[in-house]
Amino acid sequence: MAKMICLFSHKSGVGKTTAAFHLGWMLTEKGKRVLLVDADSQCNLTSIVFGDDFEQFYIDNPKKDIKQYLSAAFEGSPMLISPAEVYPVKDNQNLGIIPGSFELSEYEVSLAVSFTLSDAMRGLKNLPGSFRYFIDKTAEKYFADYVIVDMNPSLSAINQTLLVSSDFFIVPAAPDNFSEMAIRSLSKILPRWEKWAKRARKAFEDAIYPLPHNTPKFLGTIIQRFNVRNGKPTKANNQLIDSIAEIVQKTFIPNLKLSGMLLENDNYVSEDFCLAQIPDFQTLNAKYQTYGIPVFALSDGQLDAQGKLLENYKDMRDRFYDIFSGLADKVIQMTT
Repeated sequence: MAKMICLFSHKSGVGKTTAAFHLGWMLTEKGKRVLLVDADSQCNLTSIVFGDDFEQFYIDNPKKDIKQYLSAAFEGSPMLISPAEVYPVKDNQNLGIIPGSFELSEYEVSLAVSFTLSDAMRGLKNLPGSFRYFIDKTAEKYFADYVIVDMNPSLSAINQTLLVSSDFFIVPAAPDNFSEMAIRSLSKILPRWEKWAKRARKAFEDAIYPLPHNTPKFLGTIIQRFNVRNGKPTKANNQLIDSIAEIVQKTFIPNLKLSGMLLENDNYVSEDFCLAQIPDFQTLNAKYQTYGIPVFALSDGQLDAQGKLLENYKDMRDRFYDIFSGLADKVIQMTT
């Protein structure tokens, strides 16, 4: 069965979509088959993949996004949820995507009501487990090794369901005070979500789509979107990075441990629980979004520069390849 990894923070602007896209692609470079799931109603991941064809895709395929596939559960269809049609990402045949939906948030209310676990709401018992059922069936059809889920920046019912249904999760962050606050907040929220899930797994055991009986495990943080000087984070950024690491080690980790949300035997590859530090893409950001491929996969021609500037771009591209390669290696090591 494919391993499902959620990238989640309720802080916006920390590069969740960028990390999901680049990590997913790099895992295919390691010989893995990967399914991307766009569970953010802003559909940024889908936009990166389809580029200029983004709007036309939804016009031509009105029933082939994540919401439409889940409708069998949320709209009371007598038919089981069907696996999604997976769309290849550019010419990478080992990377596919389930497109997002601008209307996915319409399911928030009924899903949240199902969380009460009351007898009066037993008719909604199929909703929480429908997400993982759908993802598993699609991953099985696609022969995926990993499922990478891009989530919206909120504490929504959909995010709660996806996270407690996952096998592993990663918390992206940026070196700023709001990311620190977000991690402090998650140190209380995630154990609360898992506490609910423990009860829900039992309460919904007889559902058509039961919640999986596994506790999601924290893999680590990814620090992104910072400036560098002489190949290292600037002094101001580095202080914030150190501060985030301290909060993770002293507050986040102890709370997760009490809820069983850490890897067995503390099998972590980084003492500070940081999987990667990824500087700002700078001018390469626009180029990767234009072509819909990772910064580390841009060709010399796509870099569109000459002379010294081209050499600088190539150096940046190669550094990002090394960073994401190391990230993928760590993810594989900790999830195998």
